[in-house]
Amino acid sequence: MALILGIDTSNYTTSCALFDSDNNSILQRKKLLPVKLGECGIRQSDAVFHHTKQLPVLLEDLFKEAGRFPDAVCASVSPRRLEGSYMPCFTVGEGMARGISAAKGIPFYTTSHQQGHIMAALYSSGKLSLAESPFLAFHVSGGTTEAILVTPDENDIISCSIAGNTLDLNAGQLIDRIGVLMGLQFPCGKELEVLASECTEKIKVRPVLKGCDCCLSGFENKLSDLYNKTRDRSLTSAYALAYVEATVAGMTNSVFEKHGVLPVVFAGGVMSNKIIRNKLQMQFNSFFAEPEYSCDNASGVAVIGGCKFLRK
Repeated sequence: MALILGIDTSNYTTSCALFDSDNNSILQRKKLLPVKLGECGIRQSDAVFHHTKQLPVLLEDLFKEAGRFPDAVCASVSPRRLEGSYMPCFTVGEGMARGISAAKGIPFYTTSHQQGHIMAALYSSGKLSLAESPFLAFHVSGGTTEAILVTPDENDIISCSIAGNTLDLNAGQLIDRIGVLMGLQFPCGKELEVLASECTEKIKVRPVLKGCDCCLSGFENKLSDLYNKTRDRSLTSAYALAYVEATVAGMTNSVFEKHGVLPVVFAGGVMSNKIIRNKLQMQFNSFFAEPEYSCDNASGVAVIGGCKFLRK
């Protein structure tokens, strides 16, 4: 019925994807932005520069494999679908999408990075039908740690309202800062997972929660002290992941107490961690994005564009 192009130029990944509504399949291309060894992030000016270089190459390769041009294009234009939510890096994807739309005379749609993450999780877990009724979603990454109440939206496919979030540090920041402290390459999640899996000690942690919100910065100090005293990378990694898992589980239970029990969808780069995923799956009626759809990607953006195109 339709082939929809999705574009997402987030803070750390250039990505584009084609969603084919005929067979519910996705082709995608993505590339991390280069971050220097020892650094925990990238300046927005550098992110814009690298997206501008990387996006045309990825699109050329994507169109070559697809063998046809899309019927519509959708881009994430902001971190969240909220007034004032803005990051310069998203202007690269929006500008490219608008240009393609104008040049080929095809529809142009917009969404947010967060909505794209949630739809990518629904798509890859085979649960797109959840978008037809309320559910709870978690977006947990280097830039976001939020519990989100998601409801169907006639125009925007899904609408998101924050039920709980971090009051200081994001979960991905905690992981990356400790990883960089231990000499790992940013982003540090995958290496931290390998190190944590080698730990044989029993780990007990107590998250700091304030209602449905969480605090993570205090535990960063504890992890730094632990590593500086022991130089044990496996033990430090295991404590870091255990604390993130306990925090997300605590937030989930707090949201349930306030809003009632709902299906839970976990998205964002941190939620691709198998250790965290396995523990949360044992506790909740939950669904996870597959790893390639959990980290930043344009697949959910393409699916949202497809839904909007088919509704016109």
